[in-house]
Amino acid sequence: MARDVRERMVEGAVRLLARHGLQATSFNEVLELTGAPRGSIYHHFPGGKDELIRAAVDHAGMRSLKVLDDRDNASAEEITAVFLGLWRELLTRAQFRAGCAVLAVTVATDSPDLLNETGTVFRAWRGRLAQLLEEGSLTAKEAAQFAATLVAASEGAVALSRAEQNMEPFNLVAEQLLDQVRGMTSR
Repeated sequence: MARDVRERMVEGAVRLLARHGLQATSFNEVLELTGAPRGSIYHHFPGGKDELIRAAVDHAGMRSLKVLDDRDNASAEEITAVFLGLWRELLTRAQFRAGCAVLAVTVATDSPDLLNETGTVFRAWRGRLAQLLEEGSLTAKEAAQFAATLVAASEGAVALSRAEQNMEPFNLVAEQLLDQVRGMTSR
């Protein structure tokens, strides 16, 4: 039961970060969203808000990596499409009211610990993508470069689509990325 409360609070923090950013994600907001009892705050997060945010960033990162599980030996194009599909689904489901919780923390924090946490998540995404892209027929160098491009471009495309409240910017970037990976694998 206590674990369930903690998990609800972490998931609530992820949703709030994605929708409202770091400054608007407070313990009060998390409690209101999740229905967790007030005593849960310091029971589960004795280190305060930064501890909750670190847990939320880690959770968001792992959730994205989980989508890439069981994709070993998939084509580089399929891996690219799956990763882009994560962000397309987020934009669609949230009706452009949410972006990436990890990016939200990255751009808003002055905390070296939180920046380290977001950096760890981005490195994990790039590393797993590079591994899968290499298995999908890219060279090690191409896979590493394209993984970084895929993460950076998709994050930017999410921000543009959210700001413009439509899928056009995301779709343009996604098609460019898919064309690029097709070009690299067709030689």
